[in-house]
Amino acid sequence: MELGGMTFPREALAERVASLGVQGVYIGTSSWKYPGWCGKLYDPGRYEYRGKFAPTRFERDCLTEYAEVFKTVCVDAAYHSFPRPHPLERLANQTPDDFVFGLKVTDTVTTKRFANLERFGRQAGKPNENFLNADLFSKAFLKPCETVRPRIGLLMFEFSRCWPSDYAQGRAFIADLDRFLSRLPQGWRYGVELRNRNWLKPEYFECLARHRVAHVFNSGEAMPSAGAQMALPGSRPNPDLVAARFLLKPGRRYEEAVQAFQPYDRVKEANPEARQAGAALLHEGTANPRRRTYIYLNNRLEGNALETIAAMMDLAAQPH
Repeated sequence: MELGGMTFPREALAERVASLGVQGVYIGTSSWKYPGWCGKLYDPGRYEYRGKFAPTRFERDCLTEYAEVFKTVCVDAAYHSFPRPHPLERLANQTPDDFVFGLKVTDTVTTKRFANLERFGRQAGKPNENFLNADLFSKAFLKPCETVRPRIGLLMFEFSRCWPSDYAQGRAFIADLDRFLSRLPQGWRYGVELRNRNWLKPEYFECLARHRVAHVFNSGEAMPSAGAQMALPGSRPNPDLVAARFLLKPGRRYEEAVQAFQPYDRVKEANPEARQAGAALLHEGTANPRRRTYIYLNNRLEGNALETIAAMMDLAAQPH
């Protein structure tokens, strides 16, 4: 496929992704419904209706074509509402048996105080009474997931940035997190993603280690780079599970990245540090056959997650 005169290595990428998957290393993107990927990952002809590109058909069906190349995807939609069995089954039915999903846990469980956003309705700006409610998580999130349990690779608890009015000290959050994790049903792979850089302390990693939960290395606005997090002692608290999400260049706001990079059809600003960190995680994963590794990339990091993944793989393939 071609776009703008450039050829994207779709088939070669699929072969490398499949090889990594056999070794327990899964790399993919955060969400998948991007028309800007037509000509690279997607054949626009598959989504035509009466000679025109049909966005509804594209959004409904493109996961099948995505899964022809990748073996995993992060389902961001689960963050905004609790999952339901039928939509989960539909996702699973669009993908082969060796394809696994990473799900962000619904923010009803992970938000300390609801932001002043319209989508929260009357709860906007108010404390969340269901914050770290393990019973609600089990009933409203895990139970629907049981229908596709073999296809779920990782469940990620993304915690919004907390302020001093929420927690005066990080140790209070860690104590609450410890109690929450101790009540979670076993047999699922869990990861925790923070937005408070000062909480990346030994006691946090020790808490995760007690429960065999992964720290999700996350490249984002308010966090240290993923590489800096990877260098922290104890930052791999579960030796059998490692996860990362490359979302934004540290210091850059989400809205700024959206404005700079849409429609996400090409890389506009390479991030060598993030690429090196991703390549290092690929090396680590293949060197540890017992470990499961999940790496997800967002278009807002460089402009096009597909090209970023290809660049990470190129770096990982170089002799060390």
